[in-house]
Amino acid sequence: MVQKRTITLWMCCLAHAVQDGLSAGIYVLLPVLAQTLGLNLGEVGLFKGLKNLAQGLLEIVSGVASERFGDKILLVFGLAMSGIGYLLFSFAGGSATVLACLIIVGVGTAFQHAPSSALVSRAYADSGRRGALGLYNSSGDAGKLVFTTSFSLAIGAGLAWSWPTMAFGLAAVLSSAVVFFALQGRRQAAALAGQERSESSGAGAVVSKWGILDRQGFSSLLAVVALDSMGQAAVLTFTAFLMMEKGVPLYIATFAATAILIGGMFGKALCGFLADRIGVRTAFSIVQLLTGALIVLAVLVPGGWAFGVLPVLGIVLQGSTSITYSMVNDFVHPARISRGFALIYASSSFASVAGPLSFGLIGDRYGVEAAMVVMAAFALLAILPCLYLRLGRVSAEPVAKVMS
Repeated sequence: MVQKRTITLWMCCLAHAVQDGLSAGIYVLLPVLAQTLGLNLGEVGLFKGLKNLAQGLLEIVSGVASERFGDKILLVFGLAMSGIGYLLFSFAGGSATVLACLIIVGVGTAFQHAPSSALVSRAYADSGRRGALGLYNSSGDAGKLVFTTSFSLAIGAGLAWSWPTMAFGLAAVLSSAVVFFALQGRRQAAALAGQERSESSGAGAVVSKWGILDRQGFSSLLAVVALDSMGQAAVLTFTAFLMMEKGVPLYIATFAATAILIGGMFGKALCGFLADRIGVRTAFSIVQLLTGALIVLAVLVPGGWAFGVLPVLGIVLQGSTSITYSMVNDFVHPARISRGFALIYASSSFASVAGPLSFGLIGDRYGVEAAMVVMAAFALLAILPCLYLRLGRVSAEPVAKVMS
């Protein structure tokens, strides 16, 4: 049993690392494509937004689909689709082809977060859940760092951008095969159905639809995640353009997202610890205030100093997700945890559509520095719904009736 759940955790970590790496790779790929194909900031934001739209729409589906088809099948399908999308980048000769590839990648990445989070939560239901989920979350940051650094180094070495994208696609396809064979066994859908029956029996419980135990709390959490994700996606998308505005060469500017992701890898652990120490609302407010201040600082200082600011910015910019995503279990019935994670990740994806598009249009009209300052102000807006979060686990056992 211990070995099976360990394998489950490592396969989910592998899927998370590859999928998040592919998603983050787009941040360093887009500046190169923008110069190659002559895209403006609005088009860059639109393309990134449409990728996230495809991901968000299907992430809602993934929470329900995992109960019917099993989490393993969804993980394998998602990895394969993302890999195909990156392989097709090699044939991109125009903006329409780039957009099609991004949408295919978006479809693939939709079938990862919710099934994996639910798999890990169920595998470690008896003990060690927080530690396992922490390792799972960190694996995504490791993947982001590896993929973005590899791409930037390849471009810096003079390789054509099509070579690293092809390598990324092959890595995703091979990973899908590894996950498929490693997670052979009974269908997760059947396990979930058995868990739901077990939790519902004896107390006459009825788990209805999405299993939301606290509508106000979960709605506030959705708003927090959405506002936070809008700012995160925009900062990661346009920081490289800010560096180029400061006179930094393209091959160095592509490291901007990598520098932020390095900080984010540490920030997710630090911010989770901070929330445990001083509380969710206080920790999130501090993190967002620091995010806004550091964005403004990155705008004001010269290019070399700005690169020094970016890892520190990454700590608070991305560390906020450790505070928000960990609260899903506080508001959703255990039998519907896949759907709860699906809603949260879909909210993040939809917000990531609006973020790059909106701030890209602002950048085209007023300049990238003005757009970054607006992002800094926007980071503070996410504090407001956080103040309405009602924390403390809502009892899910026994349950007389759970209404969604």
